[in-house]
Amino acid sequence: MILTARDPERLRRAAGEVGAQRTSAFDATDFKLLDRFFDDLPEPLSHILVTGSGPYYAPLEDFELDKARGEVDARLLLPIQIARKARKKVRPGGTLLFMSGTGGCKTVKGFSLISALTATLPAMAKNLALKLAPVRVNVIAAACVDTPLSAQLLGNELETRRNPCARFRQSGESSGLQMNTAFTGATCDIDGGQQIVAV
Repeated sequence: MILTARDPERLRRAAGEVGAQRTSAFDATDFKLLDRFFDDLPEPLSHILVTGSGPYYAPLEDFELDKARGEVDARLLLPIQIARKARKKVRPGGTLLFMSGTGGCKTVKGFSLISALTATLPAMAKNLALKLAPVRVNVIAAACVDTPLSAQLLGNELETRRNPCARFRQSGESSGLQMNTAFTGATCDIDGGQQIVAV
């Protein structure tokens, strides 16, 4: 397992928790550094999982274009650049798996940008799955995850976000999709049924 992240200290802690064989600290939206990372990989990979930073939510009157451009880089251009490099680095039958969210499924104030960006990734994955085959390309669209980041973003609202499963997804419950060879070009919603609950 090779683990990457921007923050060297958090990367070190995470690597110890999951037993990573190798780490590399860099900003993946710096595409020169990203290219160098892929070029230096010594052997074909079985799976690539691409997560991302926390989403940018802002009402229109507080919307900051520089932060928005960063979101476009991270959620639209980064998947394309990783797909370009993955063509030569992922073995046939391997997986390119993108983590996304359910922010594009409902109309919510302050979600204009994140709704648009989360809605584009499933369409992108379908096209990439055709282009990269036999490498499989899939998306996990996750709702609220039981993590410190969720608690920080939602505060007291965290306890009001109920779903038919009566619990939040745990951070390790998304990994099965990469092992199922019947999926490609698919988006798997992991939200405990939250989208079927009326607002």
